[in-house]
Amino acid sequence: MSTAIALPRRAYLTDRWSSSAVGTVVLVVGFAALTALCAQISYQPNGWAVPITGQTFAVLLSGAALGSVRGTASMALYVLAGICGLHVFADGAHGWAQFTGATGGYLIGFIIAAGVVGWAAERGWDRTPLKAWPLFILGLVIIYGIGVPWLKFSLDKSWSWAIHWGMTVFLAGEVIKVLLSGLLLPAAWRLRRKLEQ
Repeated sequence: MSTAIALPRRAYLTDRWSSSAVGTVVLVVGFAALTALCAQISYQPNGWAVPITGQTFAVLLSGAALGSVRGTASMALYVLAGICGLHVFADGAHGWAQFTGATGGYLIGFIIAAGVVGWAAERGWDRTPLKAWPLFILGLVIIYGIGVPWLKFSLDKSWSWAIHWGMTVFLAGEVIKVLLSGLLLPAAWRLRRKLEQ
């Protein structure tokens, strides 16, 4: 007679609220909406190919809070909504051209990064700042690792140009986002544990 082996449940911040279909839909749509809202926190200096936005902050939080499957679904919903015509991208941009243009690689990176960050968060990487910060840096590496080459080839620019205008100019802001995310998630876990006592 065979005995089933119980696998450990992978916990993520919002798993208690996503155990039902309704809860899952609310969370996936809610974090897609949060990303759309953060995208409107946007500034694009003259000559810049890609605007400075709050999107990456929302992407990192979405993955960590929702886990791998729901985090991926939330970012996929966000990208799909923009492609379908909702004004959810930076500065209210939308449409297929945004996906196939200079920023398309970043959008794809959002989906993949949310999944990877979510997978790691399910394994406890978001519980303390010293674990969360490297995790969120990994998420950014994924986003820029896809976004920069896409930018280079879509605009037919040099690698040095794409790296500078597609990544380097954003690094100071990304450091702030990583620091904030790495403090916010562990704090949210502490609050959850207190509420469950």
